[in-house]
Amino acid sequence: MGNWERLVWNQRDVLLQGLQVTIEICAIAFAVAIVMGLGLALIRLYVRPLRWIAGFWIEYCRATPIFVQLMWVNYVWPELIGWPTSFYTAGWVALALQSSGYLAETFRAGIENIGRGQREAAAAVGMSPVLAFRRIVLPQVLVMIAPTIVTQFTVIVKSSTLVSVITVQDLMFQSQKLVNVWYEPIEILTATAALYILFIFAVSALGKALADRLRLRYGLGT
Repeated sequence: MGNWERLVWNQRDVLLQGLQVTIEICAIAFAVAIVMGLGLALIRLYVRPLRWIAGFWIEYCRATPIFVQLMWVNYVWPELIGWPTSFYTAGWVALALQSSGYLAETFRAGIENIGRGQREAAAAVGMSPVLAFRRIVLPQVLVMIAPTIVTQFTVIVKSSTLVSVITVQDLMFQSQKLVNVWYEPIEILTATAALYILFIFAVSALGKALADRLRLRYGLGT
């Protein structure tokens, strides 16, 4: 018990600061990935001249390891664009890029699953394509793919442990720092794992609650 108090409880501020950084990076990466994924899906479905570009980007993001993308964004991009990137920014950008490829395919499959008849019915009552997509198609797609979206967020959380390699002071970075100071990894890494598990459980519960709310709001059933 003494070790737990000395290594975990007394160092809780350090671990919680790391957890805060992890939450921030994952939230930013997820939000950007959602927007990019939806945009890429729409381009691939409806913008024929740019379809091949979107397809190439999606395959690139899905085929390359997150570690390679992290190194690319952190070291190569600043050289190519002549614009220095902070380690923090490089972390969430790399996570967002990879997730955008998977989310694009998820959105595309969801949109294609919604029958054309619904879109035609919306057009018949005077809805513009954009309005029909926003009010009819998108809510159904979000409910349909909600479990996959939540799963992708958990992938972002797990992948975020790699940003510690470029010295982003996330939960994994702070945990490793404590291990290097005290040389007693069992208690520290157990506490770290518990924080990751709690974070993912909270996100899963929030995702389910949001999906249920969408079902009720748009009358989409269970």
